[in-house]
Amino acid sequence: MHADVVIIGSGVGGSAVAWQLASTDARILIIERGDDLPREAENWDAEAVFGQLRYRTRETWLNSANQRYRPGQYYYVGGHTKFFGTAMFRFREADFEEVQHEEGVSPAWPISYSDLAPYYDLAESLFGIRGDASGDPSEPPHNRPYPYPPVPDEPAIARLRREFERLGLHPFHMPSSIDLGSGGRCARCGTCDAFPCRIDAKGDAETCLLRPAIQRGSVTLMTGARVTRLTTDETGKRIVSAEVESREGRKTITGDTFVLSAGAINSAALLLASANSRMPKGLANSSGAVGRYYMNHNCTAILAIDPRRINDTRFPKTLSINDFYFASEHDKWPLGNIQMLGKIREAMLRGAMPYMPMRMLRYLSDHSVDLYAMSEDLPDPDSRIELTSQGEIRLLWKRTNLKPHMRLVEKTKELLRLSGFPLVVGRRFGEDTPSHQCGTVRFGSDPASSPLDSLCKAYDHHNLYVVDAGFFPSSAALNPALTIAAQALRVGESLCRTLGYRVQDKPIRTRTEGARQPTRISMKSERPM
Repeated sequence: MHADVVIIGSGVGGSAVAWQLASTDARILIIERGDDLPREAENWDAEAVFGQLRYRTRETWLNSANQRYRPGQYYYVGGHTKFFGTAMFRFREADFEEVQHEEGVSPAWPISYSDLAPYYDLAESLFGIRGDASGDPSEPPHNRPYPYPPVPDEPAIARLRREFERLGLHPFHMPSSIDLGSGGRCARCGTCDAFPCRIDAKGDAETCLLRPAIQRGSVTLMTGARVTRLTTDETGKRIVSAEVESREGRKTITGDTFVLSAGAINSAALLLASANSRMPKGLANSSGAVGRYYMNHNCTAILAIDPRRINDTRFPKTLSINDFYFASEHDKWPLGNIQMLGKIREAMLRGAMPYMPMRMLRYLSDHSVDLYAMSEDLPDPDSRIELTSQGEIRLLWKRTNLKPHMRLVEKTKELLRLSGFPLVVGRRFGEDTPSHQCGTVRFGSDPASSPLDSLCKAYDHHNLYVVDAGFFPSSAALNPALTIAAQALRVGESLCRTLGYRVQDKPIRTRTEGARQPTRISMKSERPM
């Protein structure tokens, strides 16, 4: 099989590149290791999703102590956005510059906010973002307003917003990709954040990018197919093929250009696994940085419990606070972002507190308002992924910046107590939740320290691009999906120009226009997802 452009991974990075290239006459093949996420009653069942881990991969990784665990990885068409909480933040202007933190430096990016701003605009349009850019003092400039007004607060969140304002803070409306309002698909099911949406109301990569790409051009989707190795020509400078494993056997797929968008951990793992005599440390790795500088936000779930009130909120992710994002009168160092979590359910608490009776867990979840404190994890070369001799992933996460994160958690708890919640508890997320993984194949201006240039092209190869959160040189302290999409749209636009494919005059379809199912080649994977 041969394609002009081979894209590995159908998440937000790969699908955004495909969306841009679909306007040309290029033959585009997307290879996805997973299958379509089934539409079933269990999509909205907390017991199935969290108690049984129905959709989580069954593969295991190793940690620094060589202990095995099932990571929070989801291999389906659309990638992790099938389970994300719809949050679509722009990074702040200063996030693209060097920022001093208490425990180190967040390095500058090789591009500025202004370079990405028009692609943020486009991404927000494609994802149908609902928001209000006027409420957050740290919000960067927008060329145009959000496509839709913000999702309105439900009563419990509106009450919390008033309390935060009374305390002198600046709560703002979270930007969210959700098909709500007149004619919208959202049914306010109450199971959005970390659940799959079985009615396509969530703005995931498949719904907003991949399906419209199919409508625009010649895109073929191969599912159930895991790329195990990239091979080069004899010079090592050009990628010539991808080796694929499936239940039907091994296949070799050739291409003119390769875009790797398998997620920060798996993209780095594939580059390392593709080492050859010319590139003994792995592809794109003359700098030695592939797999290193792994980052994953420091995150803590905080439950504010008021025994006097039952919280029946269906969609709580409408409020966020950035008053502590940068150094300010609140703290001499940047602390991070506070936002709402999806509504906590009893089955979610059971794993964190197995010693507590189910009746008590149900009581806590019924009476809690749930928040999420997120701080930047700084890049460290010793925070990395590596492969065992059997090719398994070992994740060696060296956490940084925990002191300011704990201060953010304590400040959040204090604010909640001052807002009338008598009981406030928190629990930090562990290494088995790599939801915001980034930094493993970072881009930069110097090929001696960065595998990729500012357009995510590998310095070591003529035709290889890595377009997922692996390119992040820093993690900032906001959800990464919109920034991945914006850079992927920028890279895709550049590829349209540099590869010389003819642009075809085809209309852009949106997710509300009933895009047809993708052309696909089904190749069931060898191991169950």
